[in-house]
This record gives sequence, structure tokens and C-alpha cells, in this order.
Amino acid sequence: MSNLKQRLHPLGFLKKLTRNVPTLIGLAIILAFYVWSLIEGLLQLVGGEINKLSLGWVLLPYNPFQASLGAAFLPPSFAHIMGTDDLGRDIFSRVLYAAPVDAGVSLVVVGIGVTIGALIGLPAGYFGKGVEEVNMRVTDLFLAFPALILALVIEATLGRNVIYAIIALIVVWWPSYARVFRSEMLRIKSMKFIDAALLSGQSDFSIITRHAVRSSLNTVISYATIDLGNVILVYAILSFLGLGVPPPSPEWGSMVSAGLTYFPEWWWLSIMPGLVITAIVAGAALLGDGLRDLLAGEL
Repeated sequence: MSNLKQRLHPLGFLKKLTRNVPTLIGLAIILAFYVWSLIEGLLQLVGGEINKLSLGWVLLPYNPFQASLGAAFLPPSFAHIMGTDDLGRDIFSRVLYAAPVDAGVSLVVVGIGVTIGALIGLPAGYFGKGVEEVNMRVTDLFLAFPALILALVIEATLGRNVIYAIIALIVVWWPSYARVFRSEMLRIKSMKFIDAALLSGQSDFSIITRHAVRSSLNTVISYATIDLGNVILVYAILSFLGLGVPPPSPEWGSMVSAGLTYFPEWWWLSIMPGLVITAIVAGAALLGDGLRDLLAGEL
């Protein structure tokens, strides 16, 4: 445990990160994405509360909803970094405006997925027998279905809405965390500090929450970091298939889908949002791999 605290010390953490270029690149991408999403999301929220929607694009180069047919299909340039779409709307502004939704979905899905996975997996690994049998059979039931197909079925049944998309993704995501936590619990249960905790009279609840959860962080933190990008990718696929945020609100997946109508002549309509999705997914993967090595003491 002391080794983990040592590795997570801010100064030591940053020092080791600077020695690993791919991890540093991943951190820069993810940090920029979530910081921007927080700022832009707050502006959109406040703008909606005070009935001044224009506050949502005060930091953007252009109004993401303003159509200008005279400026339609403009290629990437200094004036429009990612070009314009079929209605003359600036693609870069629309990509930036859509970021808070994708960021929020990823954080909520991963956060709730980790929580449910811990509630299912840790008791299964700790108590074994009947508890393990029931918890893991329920988990296996959800894992039996292809993840994307299950998410599509759930959202198509519930309706086209961000909340329903989040519910669908949570249902898909928590089973993998249940397996991770069960595996970690089985590994931790045989360690001497667990025996010491039992001999000292600590309750099962205390052992699970105070010892097992902390000892599982090495694996779960890196796994969850990578999943931030995976959730964004799957959410973009749902949006691509018409199950994301309804128009006219921009969403990365739906922008890629709409742009394919004009591909390859006006390639930037779909390629530019696709590159942003790719960059976020790659950044999360690089950061997650680096965190795994760092927490394992290999960096």
C-alpha cells in the first residue's frame, strides 16, 4: 500500500510521466479534452438557465448552429480549420460544441460501471460459493450478448435520448468491471494483510471497502482510463446509427454519418469529426497504458 501511495505522489507521478513520451501525449490529449468540455459545458448550462443560448458559443470561432449557404462545402483553411458542412456551418465550432456531451457520457458510464462492477465483483470474489455463483451468473448473462448489439437494442427500445444512451452503455459496461473486481479480490484474498485484518477482528465490510478496493486501484484505474475512450467510440457509433443526440445539436458520430453522404468529394465533413474521435480514443489508450505501467512500478 505504501508503494502505491509513493507511486501516486504528485511530484513523483509527473516526473515519471515526463520520461514516457506516449503517456505524456495521451495525458495532454485527455486533459485538454476534459478541461475544454468542462468549460464549454458550464457555458452551455448557464446559457440555458438564463435563456441566453449564445453564451454556449461565446468561446467558439463561429455560431455552431448558424447556417450560411453561401459558405457551404468550404475546405479546411485558416478561416475554417475543419471546413464547413452542407449548410455552411463551421465544423470546428460544431466539434467543440459537442465535446461536453461525449465527455459527460464517458465519465458517467465509466463511473457508474466501476461502482456496479465493484458491488457485484468484490463480494463474489470475497465470499465465494453462493454469492459468487449468483453474482457471476448474472454477469455472464449480460456478457453473453454482443456489447454493441445489446446497447443498440436497449436504446432503440427506450428511445433516442442521451439519458437512454447512457443507460444502454452502463448495462453494457458494468459486467466487465465485475469480472475485473472479482479477479482482483481472488488475488488479494490470499495476501497476508487480509489474514491480519481478519485476526484483528475487522468486519467483512471493512475488509472489502478499506483494503480490497484500494488494492484493486492499480488495475482498475488504468482499465477505466482506457475505457473513457472506448465509451466515446461506442457512443459515437450509436450516434452514427441515429441513436444519439437529436438534431440540430451537433454530435461527433452523427456528423460523421451525415458527412458520408458527400464523401469523398467533400471528405472533410466526415473525416474531421472522425479524426477527433480517433485522437481521443488513442489518447485514452496511451494514458491508460502508461498509468498501468506506472502503478505497476515499471515506469
